[in-house]
Amino acid sequence: MDFLMSGLAACGACLFTNPLEVVKTRMQLQGELQAPGTYRRHYRNVFHAFITIGKVDGLAALQKGLAPALLYQFLMNGIRLGTYGLAEAGGCLHTAEGTLSPVRSAAAGALAGVMGAYLGSPIYMVKTHLQAQAATEIAVGHQYNHQGMFQALIKIGQKHGLVGLWRGALGGLPRVIIGSSTQLCTFSSTKDLMTQREIFPPQSWKVALVAAMASGIAVVLAMTPFDVVSTRLYNQPTDAQGKGLMYRGLLDALLQTARIEGIWGMYKGIGASYFRLGPHTILSLFFWDQLRTLYYMYTK
Repeated sequence: MDFLMSGLAACGACLFTNPLEVVKTRMQLQGELQAPGTYRRHYRNVFHAFITIGKVDGLAALQKGLAPALLYQFLMNGIRLGTYGLAEAGGCLHTAEGTLSPVRSAAAGALAGVMGAYLGSPIYMVKTHLQAQAATEIAVGHQYNHQGMFQALIKIGQKHGLVGLWRGALGGLPRVIIGSSTQLCTFSSTKDLMTQREIFPPQSWKVALVAAMASGIAVVLAMTPFDVVSTRLYNQPTDAQGKGLMYRGLLDALLQTARIEGIWGMYKGIGASYFRLGPHTILSLFFWDQLRTLYYMYTK
């Protein structure tokens, strides 16, 4: 039940934040491996990107990749939050004195995140491909021109085999390790602190909401550079053997991006990341916490 509630909570958040994921993906691919000022900026900021996509691609384009996004969120966060919830309920995250251990919490969050992200990697790759697809006049990054999620998975599988479906998976793991450990550690720590100091009444929804807000800020700051290169690794063109033509791996992507685009290139789309990760973190953790509270209230 923990896994089911976790997956449903993440899907609920995804319905609201997927348009921001589309904007984030486009902004992260814009000017890829090009020096600042040498390329046309189709998307100047988050709000301009929304208007541009809606005007050129149509309003429906703001929900591109929704099917794989929902499936990925259910798989990834169902495993991630479900595993973390079981560890928390089993007392594995607390010291002998009963206080929450930040080290154990971060380690559990990272491990749970890796499990979920690796299994869901093919879905995330297809989601990235679909969200990057745009009309020629505002296209950024490599264009795969898939017709849908299942067609894309079959096409990649037939062309590059099972290994091809997990291309970029290892490069995407650091993003999840840092994001997941930061998110769950800060959420649990903040929630524990407010409960101890009795800032809000016991079981108040405000505790989960404030904890999720604090967690969202920490996640955006820690995760954005790895999110940028992860998007690029998944979306880069490949040769006949399925090998990436732009990057050899995570470290190469980080170094190339920093060298050519500068430090700000590592934070492309940070505005979209904040507006997306902030609400997504708040909504998913808030829904997760409330579903668990209701479940334990009516089953015990």
